[in-house]
Amino acid sequence: MTDTQTPTSLDLADERLIMHSGVRGWLSVTWNRIRSGDVGSLPVIIGLVIICVVFQALNPFFLSSANLTNLLLESAAVGTIAIGIVLVLLVAQIDLSVGSMSGLASAILGVGLTQHGWSVPVAMAVALIAGIAVGALYGFIFVKFSVPSFVITLAGLLALLGLQLRILGTNGSINIPFESGIVKFTQATFLPPVASYVLAAVAVAGWVASRFARARRRAAAHLSTGSMTGTLITAAGLLVAAEAALWYLNDTRGVGASFVLFLALVVIFDFLLQRTRWGRSVYAVGGSVEAARRAGLKVTAVYMSVFIACSALAALGGLLAAGRLATASISSGTGDTNLNAIAAAVIGGTSLFGGRGNVWSALLGILTISAISSGLTLLSLSSDIRFIITGGVLMLAVIVDSIARRSREAHGRA
Repeated sequence: MTDTQTPTSLDLADERLIMHSGVRGWLSVTWNRIRSGDVGSLPVIIGLVIICVVFQALNPFFLSSANLTNLLLESAAVGTIAIGIVLVLLVAQIDLSVGSMSGLASAILGVGLTQHGWSVPVAMAVALIAGIAVGALYGFIFVKFSVPSFVITLAGLLALLGLQLRILGTNGSINIPFESGIVKFTQATFLPPVASYVLAAVAVAGWVASRFARARRRAAAHLSTGSMTGTLITAAGLLVAAEAALWYLNDTRGVGASFVLFLALVVIFDFLLQRTRWGRSVYAVGGSVEAARRAGLKVTAVYMSVFIACSALAALGGLLAAGRLATASISSGTGDTNLNAIAAAVIGGTSLFGGRGNVWSALLGILTISAISSGLTLLSLSSDIRFIITGGVLMLAVIVDSIARRSREAHGRA
């Protein structure tokens, strides 16, 4: 048996074990994959559960429906920015200017609405175009002059901050009208309960359909189809968990529209990464640039597209943050925006070494960071403690990533 045949054979063996042993077999297969370094999102899920248990024990209000609703609303803006960070990390690059880009977008929105009389769609469009232009500039400098992305985006951080200050002018702060659509969308728009239940069921059904379609394509190519039993077990668990969570959240205001938008972006970019040629190219470039180039992939186009998407998502995140706060100021996008966006991607499971991770990392990571922030706020602890704990969690996530990487390499050599 050759090395190239081994993964398929292992998949077939796993499938037979699950079919004969059911849940017990599925647990056995999962444990074996963890031992081989394929930990996936398990560490952050376990960490999130521990965080919730600890803070709930310290303050019973933590897991209340009202607090969880606010937590989700607060996570939408930075979570959207974190999606872009996931994309650049997948190609083993970084963007340190996402916070400044989000602040610039909020400044464009505020000035456009209050001083130039633009409508909300026009102001948002101008901000998003600015994000696309900045990303294109980053990509051009990177592929044309081979300047490290760390240096490019660090310079961009300073330049964008200067533009933000110039646009805001001497006042330094602009209040966005509460009657504007962006404020209503981010603060007061929630899904009706029935619509949320139906949407969750449709989402799970769509996931199952995509898995079965993938299995049919692989079967037609005489490849392992994976375990349908495992898929159904996972789908059932997801459906029960989603419907129970929605029932609990709907006890107060429910799920905010901005968080639904964030989830929609996660699903869209996950589809693009997992089901399109562009997505496969992103993973290939992150795994080995030289191998991707020799395979005929357009490496330059991949880098350009990733930088553009990251800056555009940062601009969108800035718009959501401005609407949530109903203001654009010199503090917009500063502080811990960069830290939280980058930490969310890494804590969620995206590798710093490129080529491994997915967009769901942004969701898991930002929920973890938001849970820490909310819990510490309820305990009336200062920001310095929150920074220390978040930094510790980030370091732990990087250590887990490094250990898992070494385990995969050792398993591959074996």
